[in-house]
Amino acid sequence: MKVLVTGAKGFTGRHLCRALKRNGDTVFAFDLGNTDLELRDYIAQSDFVVHLAGINRPLNPSEFYDGNFNFTKKLLDFLAFQKNPCPILFSSSTQAALDNDYGKSKRMAEDLLLNEIPQRKVFVFRLYNVYGPGARPSYNSVIATWCDALTHDKPMVVNEKNPVIDFVYIDDVVSYFIGAIHSDLESSTKEKPILYVEPFDEVPLLDVLALLRSFKESRKNLDLPLQRGFSKKLYATYLSYLQEGDFAYSLNPHSDERGSFTEFLHISSYGQVSVNVSHPGVTKGNHYHETKNEKFLCVSGSVFIKLRKVGTKEIVSYRVSESDLKVVDIPPGYTHSISTLGEKDSVTIMWANEPFDPLHPDTYHEDV
Repeated sequence: MKVLVTGAKGFTGRHLCRALKRNGDTVFAFDLGNTDLELRDYIAQSDFVVHLAGINRPLNPSEFYDGNFNFTKKLLDFLAFQKNPCPILFSSSTQAALDNDYGKSKRMAEDLLLNEIPQRKVFVFRLYNVYGPGARPSYNSVIATWCDALTHDKPMVVNEKNPVIDFVYIDDVVSYFIGAIHSDLESSTKEKPILYVEPFDEVPLLDVLALLRSFKESRKNLDLPLQRGFSKKLYATYLSYLQEGDFAYSLNPHSDERGSFTEFLHISSYGQVSVNVSHPGVTKGNHYHETKNEKFLCVSGSVFIKLRKVGTKEIVSYRVSESDLKVVDIPPGYTHSISTLGEKDSVTIMWANEPFDPLHPDTYHEDV
């Protein structure tokens, strides 16, 4: 498929062009700096047109109409001149329903395109506030602006008002657009002219800010952000704004003569992941839990894990090593120990079903 993308250097355009190229489609990327001659040539070859280009922050309101309405008319005129009946997808905005210059210019462009039905297949998408990795800060996206401020220690402007805003994630937008290009979606009709990308999230603005601040704090408290829904997408967005020299961060190892124990992640509803390093000949543990349960995975060296059900004498043991990756479950009610074998340190990944709580540790000493 040969696809013309206008506004190809914009936020949505970059993500869409990358996805199209991954799919093996040929992309004609048009943006500021390209000429009408190039546009006419691209249109002559295209099987599909994705019209993302537009004006949203002009110096003069008249530029809204030139960039949004007049350019759309030019596209349609070039398509007619080339006698190209290919489908066209238009990225509009929910502001097209509003009575401002931006909204009016978008609505006028929508009407132009919808008048092409039925002789041309048309997709008119009114997008909510699009966010995702790589959006330009201090421009049109409050999420991008706040992510940039938090990751670069810049001052933040926070309005005391707390409006509920509809957000849509860039990957979901691209997925819908790809579906339209490859005929997996119904196009606009006279009866149902306006299309929307789903899912979208209605989120109070100050809740967004609280989430973003929790992401920054997670490097200290080790709480891994919830990896589903809006939180998952917002966290991916936040990470994309980290400075390249700030990808790594230190943990707080608890070290003694035996080795070290370092908490790595606290996962809401899914427990805690830690890294245990033990020197040769060292034994740790000799305790049990009433409810807490764990999983041990030796990833370097070799260890000997012993377990005994409290109140009994029979010992169960497992020898595991880096050459035979096995997970050993530590059930509640079993006192257990882990000993390093051989001449080098052992490294064991330890998962517990709940983060360590010093006030309620659920850990009781008893030798295996």
